[in-house]
Amino acid sequence: MTERSVIVYSPVKGEGRQVCVDGELVGAACSLHVLAVMLQRAGWAGVDEIDVANSPVIEWHGGGPEVWSHRG
Repeated sequence: MTERSVIVYSPVKGEGRQVCVDGELVGAACSLHVLAVMLQRAGWAGVDEIDVANSPVIEWHGGGPEVWSHRG
């Protein structure tokens, strides 16, 4: 099985957080729920918000899974 990768970038004011799955930009998420749905659409069957928050495969930039808005 190939190792999957997810990068969740720093929040951008009014846009949420850009998300790359396996090197491809798949959109912007504004919550754990939205991120989980994006991952499900990218083939991550059965993931939910708890899985997303605790996954060692997800690389968080500019704050962890509790940060969704731009500070500044």
